Amino acid sequence: MRPGGRPSFRKSAAQKAQDAARDLLPIRAGIQPDHPIAGELVDLYSDGACDTAAGHGGWATILKYRGQEFVLSGNEEGTTNNRMELRGLLEGLRALKRPCQVRVITDSQYLRKAFTDGWILKWQRNGWKTAGGEPVKNRELWEELIEQAKKHALTFVWVRGHDGHAENERVDRLAVQERKKLRKG
Repeated sequence: MRPGGRPSFRKSAAQKAQDAARDLLPIRAGIQPDHPIAGELVDLYSDGACDTAAGHGGWATILKYRGQEFVLSGNEEGTTNNRMELRGLLEGLRALKRPCQVRVITDSQYLRKAFTDGWILKWQRNGWKTAGGEPVKNRELWEELIEQAKKHALTFVWVRGHDGHAENERVDRLAVQERKKLRKG
């Protein structure tokens, strides 16, 4: 407990190590390909940004493979931050021309946990409803992501946002630049 009787939500070193180990495991069965993927290792960095009041959003992805990099970015109106996070990953996966081992580096717990903690599988079993019975938002993007994930062997690595990780900071800046392109004026 912290002073004032509030519980502490800080993770112990053991909990952090357990989370890191879980992130390196392949995502849940039912989302992955039916056969092993022996393709090349690609690092995929993605992020989304949104001005929720105006609904202006941007996404960005950097793909790194054998010392080469490919940068993608775009924007949408009438969107949300979560939608832009999904779009960043989806567009990165769509850009891959053949099955690959993809290490997804993201600061989005929502995106990571949907894959690593089996949320997607639960949503599917529940008829695309959340645990609270509400329709899953962005279902069409999730369904496209599932189809893309079935082509590749994905692992997820979570990084804290705005914490000095060079590529994460870069995709964030690119996503924000895309969002700002939609400003009127």
